[in-house]
Amino acid sequence: MANVEKTEFNLAGPSGPTGGTPPTDPATARRGTINPHALNTETDIETTLRPRSLAEFIGQPKVRDQLNLVLTGAKNRNVTPDHVLLSGPPGLGKTTMAMIIAYEMGTSLRMTSGPALERTGDLAAMLSNLMEGDVLFIDEIHRMARPAEEMLYMAMEDFRIDVIVGKGPGATSIPLELAPFTLVGATTRSGMLTGPLRDRFGFTAQMEFYDTPDLTQVVSRAAKIIGVGIDPDAAVEIASRSRGTPRIANRLLRRVRDYADVHGTGHIDLQAVRAALIVFDVDAMGLDRLDRAVLTALIKGHGGGPVGVSTLAIAVGEEASTVEEVCEPYLVRAGMITRTGRGRVATAAAWRHLGLEPPEGTIGS
Repeated sequence: MANVEKTEFNLAGPSGPTGGTPPTDPATARRGTINPHALNTETDIETTLRPRSLAEFIGQPKVRDQLNLVLTGAKNRNVTPDHVLLSGPPGLGKTTMAMIIAYEMGTSLRMTSGPALERTGDLAAMLSNLMEGDVLFIDEIHRMARPAEEMLYMAMEDFRIDVIVGKGPGATSIPLELAPFTLVGATTRSGMLTGPLRDRFGFTAQMEFYDTPDLTQVVSRAAKIIGVGIDPDAAVEIASRSRGTPRIANRLLRRVRDYADVHGTGHIDLQAVRAALIVFDVDAMGLDRLDRAVLTALIKGHGGGPVGVSTLAIAVGEEASTVEEVCEPYLVRAGMITRTGRGRVATAAAWRHLGLEPPEGTIGS
């Protein structure tokens, strides 16, 4: 069971279990306790870009309002909240939301991932160590092994599991009672979840891509936290190139900060943003080198399609799964390509983005 990735975060504020006193015991620090009042190094500052409470969380207003009702109702009744399923593309804040749930409830967060739970014993070890009210976060929950998933059914409904001891005719089932806990599952592919698992979640939230105003707030907040000055129009420029994803917005901000430190005064203005993102191959629509390579292969190499994803992957020197999972979702959402039964087809917007005139009859022309 040593391969189970498990971390405990004591996220409660001054009224929660951790209180407001920074930990002084080195052994406590080694166990991974996070204290929001501790002094931050540069690495710690990057970590604190995550909001700690629903009030600090930017964007996703519908999810925030719904989750606030779930958590407030549970606190008023003094019970553990229902299990929560968070679905949506990577980088939209699913892990952050799990941390916020633990923070709002004043409990600890245990973290693992679906691929790490290969055996029922791995899951049983985690579940048996949970304290009452703890939040168990399983990232990429759709990738759990089937035996572990089936054990999770009973744990979610009845807060108990059956541990099988021995093999063959002499095997014995030992019931093990669990402390009431809240499971938070995150998935980027909700369609791959089995029906029985999906139905056991009391609240399901779909995380949506961010619009530019919300991402501008994310960039401005992050700039303040990491201690860099940024002009309002520069924050808007970074936000508009972030593909609707806060994780990308924060990453671009850090790279622009590097450029401003090396080639300027450290203050981020619009000129610094544009110059930095040219260096890092991010164009005005947020497309990077690989995105443009896919469009170039599709248009210049195959006349705009239709082309199969495997052929495109060979043309750009990447795995088919990378093209399909990393590039294609944004290109489809941006209206650059469409998926057909015969393959991928470039739209008129893709032709124009590469500075080419689309042929007559092109989709979107």
